[in-house]
Amino acid sequence: MNDEQRAVSPSGVSRSASEGIAAKTMKLTLRNVVQMMFFALAIKPFMALFIGLRVRGREHLRETDPFILIANHSSHLDTMSLLSLFPLRRLRRIRPVAAADYFERNRFVSVLTKTLFNILPIARKNITAENNPIRRMREAIEAGDSILIFPEGTRGSGQEMGEFRSGVAHLIEKMPGVAIVPAYLVNMGRSLPKGEFIPVPFFCEIRIGAPRILQGSRPEITKALEAAVHELAEEE
Repeated sequence: MNDEQRAVSPSGVSRSASEGIAAKTMKLTLRNVVQMMFFALAIKPFMALFIGLRVRGREHLRETDPFILIANHSSHLDTMSLLSLFPLRRLRRIRPVAAADYFERNRFVSVLTKTLFNILPIARKNITAENNPIRRMREAIEAGDSILIFPEGTRGSGQEMGEFRSGVAHLIEKMPGVAIVPAYLVNMGRSLPKGEFIPVPFFCEIRIGAPRILQGSRPEITKALEAAVHELAEEE
């Protein structure tokens, strides 16, 4: 059975996969516990007290999985700040998409980021049928996980957003019905710029837009994603 022939539920998840989601949700591993403790004792207090993180549109965060959360990208703070918005019990079901060549460059980094941030590593080179990024993201969603992805593909070095790549649109084409939640991150790149490793106190903000279902061609979806994030960037 090929991709186009798979039956999907209204949420975009294949029916065969959705049957096992409830059972998986009940499991709690040692890795899950470590991640929850790390966010409870370190990340959430750090974001609230050191960064002074403000959140607008929190009510738009989905209370159920799966969904796709997209945002601009300018700092290593981006992922942890977005994950800090969710209840601890939900962290194990949210997978930040990350470059395998960077976050799996050695065993220590790989274990650390998979344990603390539950990353979904995807290949950026030497793509095969087995490690195809779209396939890996689709499998995560079909397993009931939500994904966090930065459509620019890499961290920017300034406040201006880079052009969105078409990979997310390709995934959305394959997963009809999955909700897209846009977000815009303010000042993360000033608190911890690209190339720096020590953050400085700087009031940062996350603006979250209403969930939406996108349809159309790949260029149309990519344009709609960019417009959704730009709209949040222009809010006062």
